[in-house]
Amino acid sequence: MAAAHVQQPPAEPAPSIPDYLASPNAVFNDEGVQWRYGRAPDYSKTRKVWEEGRKSNHAAGSLPQLVENLVKNWEVEASFKPRLQDWRTVDHANYTFAINGGPPQSAEHMLKVGTYNAIIAPNEYYSPTNSDFASSHKTFKRMMPTFAWEVTEVYSGPPKVAFKWRHWGVMKNDYVGFNDKGEKIVAKAHRGPIEIYGVTVAQVDEAVRLQNVDTWFDPLDMFRQIAPGGIVNKTVMNRKVDLEHALDDEEEAAVQTNGEPKSAQHESTEPESVVQKNGEPKSAPHESAESEAAVQTNGEPKSAQLEFVVSEAVVQKEGEPKSAPHESADTEAIAPGVPSNDGIKVAEEHNKEGLNVKDPGELISRHVSNSTGEPADAFVPHQGADTSNPASGFNSNPQEPSAAQLAIDAAASQGTDITLTHPESNYINNEQPKHTSNEQTTQSESASVPSAPEVLRSQYSSSVTGNIEESVILGQTGKFTDESRDIHDAVDDHLEGSAAEVHPHPKDMEEAVKPGAGEAVAATAGSEETRLTHEEMSRIGAGECPFLMNRE
Repeated sequence: MAAAHVQQPPAEPAPSIPDYLASPNAVFNDEGVQWRYGRAPDYSKTRKVWEEGRKSNHAAGSLPQLVENLVKNWEVEASFKPRLQDWRTVDHANYTFAINGGPPQSAEHMLKVGTYNAIIAPNEYYSPTNSDFASSHKTFKRMMPTFAWEVTEVYSGPPKVAFKWRHWGVMKNDYVGFNDKGEKIVAKAHRGPIEIYGVTVAQVDEAVRLQNVDTWFDPLDMFRQIAPGGIVNKTVMNRKVDLEHALDDEEEAAVQTNGEPKSAQHESTEPESVVQKNGEPKSAPHESAESEAAVQTNGEPKSAQLEFVVSEAVVQKEGEPKSAPHESADTEAIAPGVPSNDGIKVAEEHNKEGLNVKDPGELISRHVSNSTGEPADAFVPHQGADTSNPASGFNSNPQEPSAAQLAIDAAASQGTDITLTHPESNYINNEQPKHTSNEQTTQSESASVPSAPEVLRSQYSSSVTGNIEESVILGQTGKFTDESRDIHDAVDDHLEGSAAEVHPHPKDMEEAVKPGAGEAVAATAGSEETRLTHEEMSRIGAGECPFLMNRE
């Protein structure tokens, strides 16, 4: 009798995971996509800073490493892929991004305004309303050439992944931005560390693509570290003297010349050094912060006016002065003299097909990983790490593991031997729901350094926030770990040049107030200085593209 034919069960498919979970640089190799500046960005410098400065060393294939890689690939796509159909790390039909419990934002919104403007809330140092796509990137890139990011802890696995993260860098140059009143804010570089923390909860689909992303962090923590001394010409209080004398100064300022008290809450944008060039004090407590322009050529003070005094440079082409009515300090509208968001148009121009953009490789050399000897953005981090004790407890539903959970488990068991897949974007060119934006920024910790030079206690320091002024102390002593210190390239050459080269815009207010490291000054919204600064920062020349690419 013929032997019965026995059908063999189908072979189990080999375990595999998406490539954007295995490497933080997977999307750099995507073909047929459009890049914002004509080619994939160079992250080798930031990756090298991350490699040498991270506080966590996750095992290959562990959930924390996979989450970190996913988010890093998403950040590259959100920053440098101007077409949504090229984004592979998100589930397009269900993707949203929200900050601190606010309303969800769409991917279209983030593409339009930029990643910075999508997450930062309006405040006294910065406002997305008064900062366009181009100026937002210049504001933070010029100040902090590298801003490395890592996952520090993961609390739950797919389909809802909750994790804590750390962002860190060094304030190597002045901060220049536009605040919620349209004023130009300049914070002098203290060259110390900036470190912020946050928590994110992300829903993912079966291909471990991001769906609903909710992030929480202290929205002002980064700015407290940027300017621990506050904005020194925004209040009548003199922070450069001890508290007793500062109180005396404030009491004197609270009395009018007729002896009647005036509101101590009235803000003035006039600098503390309100003196004429001949050394005589001015008699104009309500004059514009443009103090240099508030002195007549004959050396005599101008009469005090309740309106802001317009800079002499603020004139029409015919030579007639422009009117400058005093805007309400509470208004959220774009102030007079601040251009509309033409930086978005600049970005769109750079996205045109066939645009001849200078190759960043001509200016920036790629940085080499210490562990592999390869360019730092071309290696899979922790490759060959010990996988004998992978992280466990990822499954949020142990009875029925999802496809995403199975992929995570496979990565944990296979390590670097796992088979990689290349999921394509699931973008469908349909009108997607629009979401309003709710922006914000972040949270910090600094280490104290013994025998540091005396620095005035920051107005932001408390038992909750810690000693914010330590950023300035560390910058003065240099006694902190700066992984970028030994990584020098064309970006550093540019940022370590003269202030006129790095920030080629008027500096009348800085010259009048002379702020110290960690202190900020404000120039009025309608001033010519603010207008010209916004105009310069809203342009991106071909030669500047490389300086905006080497970041995180």
